[in-house]
This record gives sequence, C-alpha cells and structure tokens, in this order.
Amino acid sequence: MNLLIYLVVAAFIGWLASVIMKDRSNIIINIIVAVVGAFLAGFFISPLLGIGTINDAITIETMLVTLVGAILLIGLVQLLRGGRR
Repeated sequence: MNLLIYLVVAAFIGWLASVIMKDRSNIIINIIVAVVGAFLAGFFISPLLGIGTINDAITIETMLVTLVGAILLIGLVQLLRGGRR
C-alpha cells in the first residue's frame, strides 16, 4: 500500500512540475521525473534545508523539496535538449 501512495504522490508532483515548467509529459514520465527529482533534491537541496524528500516521508515539506528537485530536473533536460518541446 505504501508503494501505491508513493507512486500517486510522485505522479502528482511530476505533473505539477511539468505544468509549472510547461512541459508536456505522460503519467509514467511524471512519476520518473518526480522520483529522479527527489534523488537530486536529496543530494543538493535537503542538506541545505535540513528537510528530506518523499523518499524519506510524505509530508508537505518533503513534497515541496521533491517538487523543486523535479523542476530543476525538467529545467536541466530542457537546457540540454535546447529549449522546449
């Protein structure tokens, strides 16, 4: 059951990040973006703020940190891809 909740939260965070960054993606890509964004946020943002990611617990704070990581990931992909789709 925890995995299902994790995937639903990750899909929501990935979707929200793609809306903010104006990137059109399907639900699988949204989940991947949120999970990878959570790992990125865990390395770069969590140590600065002292807040975990959704990989640690699902709270408002961890969802926001994961959202920032997902936004950074989408921005990095857009930068490497040479703009938006």
